[in-house]
Amino acid sequence: MESITNTVKERYAEAARRAAAGDAGTCGCACCDPISSNLYTDSETATLPAAAIRASLGCGNPTALATLHEGETVLDLGSGGGIDVILSARRVGPTGYAYGLDMTDEMLALARENARTASVSNVEFLKGAIERVPLPDNSVDVIISNCVINLSADKDLVLREAFRVLEPGGRFAVSDVVMRGEIPADARRSMELWVGCIAGALTDDDYRTKLTAAGFVDIEIETTRVYDIEDARTFLTESGLDVDRIAPLVSGRVTSAFVRARKPAERSCCGPTCCS
Repeated sequence: MESITNTVKERYAEAARRAAAGDAGTCGCACCDPISSNLYTDSETATLPAAAIRASLGCGNPTALATLHEGETVLDLGSGGGIDVILSARRVGPTGYAYGLDMTDEMLALARENARTASVSNVEFLKGAIERVPLPDNSVDVIISNCVINLSADKDLVLREAFRVLEPGGRFAVSDVVMRGEIPADARRSMELWVGCIAGALTDDDYRTKLTAAGFVDIEIETTRVYDIEDARTFLTESGLDVDRIAPLVSGRVTSAFVRARKPAERSCCGPTCCS
C-alpha cells in the first residue's frame, strides 16, 4: 500500500510542477487524453486560472453533476490544483465553504495560488490522505472527488471516512473510473496504469458493495463515458504491456462514472420507547 501511495504522490507532485510552470503537457490520469479531456464547459474554464485548468487530472466534472446549495459545506477528496474546489465555492456562495484535501505539497501550493488568483476566499486546502480526513465527524454536507478514489489502495477506509465526516443526510457525489467486469491481471498489476487511474478502479458491483458496507444508501452509478479500443491503446501506451493483446480485452470495460450515495438522516425519537 505504501509503495502505491508514494508512487501516486510523486507522479502528482510532478504534474503540479508542470502545471505551475505552464506546461500544457501535464500528465496525470491516463496522460490527460482521453479520460481527462473536455470535462468542463467554456463558461467554466473562462473564469478559472490557466494553471488550475492545466492541473485538472480528473475523469468527470463532479461540480456539474452534484446538487450544491447556497450555504453548504463541500469537501473535495484529492483536490489537486483546486479546480473543483473553486467551482464548488462559487456555487455554495459566500455563506458556504469548500475544503480541498490533498497529500501533495506541490498540489496544495498550486491550489492555494489558483484560489487567490480566482479571488475565491471561502475555501481552505488541507494536507492529508483521503484515508484519514482531518475534519471532525458530521462536518460537511457534500463530498465530491474527481478520479481520485480509484488511486487509493484502501478504498474501504476512504468510504468509511467519507461517511464519518458527512452530516446525517449528507451526499456523496464523485466522478471516478469504474470497470465493467474484470481486466487482465497483468494490467491490474501495472503501477503506471494505477497512477493513470485504470488498474485501481473498482467494478460497479464492487463500488456498490463497498458503499453499502460503509453505511451509504440510495446508491446510483451513472456512466458518463465509455472508452473504446483506440482509447484503450492511448492509456496502455506507457504501461510496458502488449498493447495489441491487451487493448481489445480492455476496450469497453473502462468507463468514467458519476457515483452518488447518501448518508442516512438521523431518526428522530417521537415516542417513549423508540430510543430504548
